[in-house]
Amino acid sequence: MKLEVDTHTHTYASGHAYSTLSENALHAKQNGLKMFCTTDHSESMPGAPHHWFFSNQKILPRFLSGVAVIRGVESNIINARGQIDIPLHVQQDLDWVMASFHEHVFKPGNSKKHTRALINIIKSGQVDAIGHLGNPNFDFDFHSVIAYAKEYNVAIEINNTSLKGGSRVGSTARCYQIATVAKELGAFITTGSDAHFCQQVGKLESVSELLDKVEIPVRQVITHTPLQFLAFLRLRGKPAIAEFAAL
Repeated sequence: MKLEVDTHTHTYASGHAYSTLSENALHAKQNGLKMFCTTDHSESMPGAPHHWFFSNQKILPRFLSGVAVIRGVESNIINARGQIDIPLHVQQDLDWVMASFHEHVFKPGNSKKHTRALINIIKSGQVDAIGHLGNPNFDFDFHSVIAYAKEYNVAIEINNTSLKGGSRVGSTARCYQIATVAKELGAFITTGSDAHFCQQVGKLESVSELLDKVEIPVRQVITHTPLQFLAFLRLRGKPAIAEFAAL
């Protein structure tokens, strides 16, 4: 499947990534993207920036190297109540809020605990997507969580880095299972490179292969085109971005 949007990328501001936003944009262009989200880790992750960093994204241009830039964050799920580590007033300044489990912030527990946390964060209305759910350290009830994601219009991420085996070992089979359930339930899917170096931005080949093998309908994949992604943001109640009106 053709994917023109990458909704999960990092800059050196995350503390363990190695490129600037401008470098990411340049490689996004070279790798065929029309839009990407900049989603540095939020402050509970060791080395990550203070939440002021995310508030100040309003200064960023809407296009770099001819590619549309979505202002976002990869926040941390910090407890089973479904709280994340980005203040509400900062979330409201961003176009795109992801939430993910990270072992340094949320100690892995059992499936019931993880499921409760995911359902609570989905129901809170604070996040647009849940990141790298294939991680076997954070098992959860696929059907229950994805059913809530469908109901609340929260996208389920299929993460290219998870599929390549470089991190979160054991994720590949789970990603296929998650995608299959999402297809059955009609949930929205988003796709992210999880790039921590500029050359990885837009590298979504493994995700594309999965989507084709599982035969996910294009209408469910919000990253197929920028128009589909922007339509999803409107569905989420996000304000229109004037600079993207011509897309």
